[in-house]
Amino acid sequence: MSRFRSMLKMTAVRLSALYLLLFTICALGLVFYMTSSSVKLLTSQTETAINEEVEGIGRAYQRGGIASLVRAIDRRGRQPGAFLYLVADPAGRIVAGNVQSIEVGVLQTDGWISRPISYERYTEGTDPQTHTAIARVIVLPNGIRVMVGRDLGEPEQVRLVVRRALFAALGTMGIGACLIWFFVGRRALHRIDEVSVASQRIMGGDLAGRLPVNGSGDEFDRLSENLNGMLARIQELNEGVRHVSDNIAHDLKTPLTRMRNRAESALSNAKTTKAYRAAIEDMIADSDLLIRTFNAILMISRLESGYSSETMEPLPLSVIVEDVFELYEPLAEEAGITLSLGAMDATPVKANRELIGQTISNLVDNAIKYATGDKPVEVRLSVEKHDRGIAIVVSDNGPGIPPDQVERATERFVRLEESRSQPGSGLGLSLAKAVMKLHGGTLELHDNAPGLRAVLAFPTGGDNG
Repeated sequence: MSRFRSMLKMTAVRLSALYLLLFTICALGLVFYMTSSSVKLLTSQTETAINEEVEGIGRAYQRGGIASLVRAIDRRGRQPGAFLYLVADPAGRIVAGNVQSIEVGVLQTDGWISRPISYERYTEGTDPQTHTAIARVIVLPNGIRVMVGRDLGEPEQVRLVVRRALFAALGTMGIGACLIWFFVGRRALHRIDEVSVASQRIMGGDLAGRLPVNGSGDEFDRLSENLNGMLARIQELNEGVRHVSDNIAHDLKTPLTRMRNRAESALSNAKTTKAYRAAIEDMIADSDLLIRTFNAILMISRLESGYSSETMEPLPLSVIVEDVFELYEPLAEEAGITLSLGAMDATPVKANRELIGQTISNLVDNAIKYATGDKPVEVRLSVEKHDRGIAIVVSDNGPGIPPDQVERATERFVRLEESRSQPGSGLGLSLAKAVMKLHGGTLELHDNAPGLRAVLAFPTGGDNG
């Protein structure tokens, strides 16, 4: 009983019940319409047949008067069929026809009788039965009354058959609809129970849990798939928040500790203005690193939450690459690194100039910062056109990234240099990935054999952004 009540609380079941009620009302209306239409059609045909009989009898009367009329009626009344024939004198006594008795007052009418009349036939022997018929009365000039009618048994039988057939069809469809409603409702309730159980498990802390999908492709599957996608995104964000929190605590602890130690050392050991100045300069450098780290975190958060695309405009990527090249060329020369330009495709792409410039700068800065080895290091910038679109390529022949660390390299605060001897926050590639996601593109890291080949791939046709 409780399960049935649960089913009645379901919107789908209530809608099904409403549809069933409307269907029943329409079907009942159809039954009565079909029945009445059938009766009206048969009644109209009956009246036409009576009029034809009246015309035939009238022709007999015109040919031979009353005698010919009585003979015609007598002959017609002896034939099997549903027609009624009656001739009565002015006093109302039946003198000819196949009617034994008739309802009182009928013969006083002239023309069509407005309602079905009751009568008894001669042909039924000693046990006559009362029938109903529609009839027309004609009054002759000498007062003789002639009635021609037709029994309503056939129309009534047709109406009864049609009504029974329609009610049987309605009953069958109603029972089928109820069974379908019941089983579909049970199935829907079972699916909802599964979703409820999975939801409770997820709310209990199992973010890896997912709503059930049975592969039928119905609305429950589509809803579950969308919610599963949302849950996967929530899990990813939670993991990101946890990961970021851990890395912030780890990475920011070092510069803060270093700043504190330097301040304490300056207070304890510094004797000259120059020593104090050096300590303050070191603390300012550490503070700048912290500020850059927090700025990068804020920028990544803005990009992942939906950075406004209104700041984007169509422009050639080669212009941004050339600006970065001019900015880093002196730094590369000072570090003994060859910075060069490759192919420069001028196809315009809708992009944010500041974000793309910062992304390229991060990639070039990483290539220069981590350049090691005995042979000369070369860093090359290019803008290349591919089948998929336009790509900015920053390649070098440095140490590169191990294949098993490529996916991890784009996570926040991940620094593959375990010694952490180089300044940095481990947010450069994370920022580059977020920028490319905003532009509808991707960040791809490939082995340059040796070195790293970083590709910023933009879609063709300005669909990015």
